[in-house]
Amino acid sequence: MADERTTDWGDEVVETAVRSGFGAPSAPAQRNRKARWKDGRLVLGVLLVAVTALAGAKLLSAADDTTAIWAAKHELKVGMPLTTDDLTTVRVRFTSGGDAERYVAAEADLKGLVVGRAIGAGEFVPRDAAVPKADQGRTELPLSVATGRLPSDVAIGDVVDVWVVPKSEGESAKPLWNGVRVLQVDSVKGVSGSSARRQVLIGLASTDLTRIPTALTALSTGEPTLVRKAG
Repeated sequence: MADERTTDWGDEVVETAVRSGFGAPSAPAQRNRKARWKDGRLVLGVLLVAVTALAGAKLLSAADDTTAIWAAKHELKVGMPLTTDDLTTVRVRFTSGGDAERYVAAEADLKGLVVGRAIGAGEFVPRDAAVPKADQGRTELPLSVATGRLPSDVAIGDVVDVWVVPKSEGESAKPLWNGVRVLQVDSVKGVSGSSARRQVLIGLASTDLTRIPTALTALSTGEPTLVRKAG
């Protein structure tokens, strides 16, 4: 509201206008209350960070997916003791655990082991080539064993008793050898089920050789069965 007043300054009359009250307040600034998580750029950034983290974790996991095993520094001849002086550690990424078990792990105890067969320079040391000194002079005998007649996790170095189960009904199982060592185990061959078999190589001492003819005759009409000894 304006109030006009007149002031006499001699010959001049000056009219002044006086406004009362205050000016109307300006409207407050409106903030954008849109949730930040709805911002497309923010969502995209979060997704990129998550994808990068997952990719990095995958790469680190793949980098650590290796097994340390022994390899020969130079040619190793039969009968040589296995020592770290003649070996070097290598890290290998195997496609399956079964492949890794075919070789001597770097943390394995080499005490008392000798070379059972020649190993070339740079060759990974196979478990069947690292044998106890006492087994060095043993005779090797292969057995074709049905998967249901031996422990599923039988491995090189296991000590087993060998039995034969006649195919004819009414006949009892017979022991063939006691306390023989497994020198080699092949992977399962054939279709799954009763027809699947594994090739097992056992080591026979000189005192076991006299039983070979009788054992082979029994095996021709029966199925070999391996019973693993504890310890």
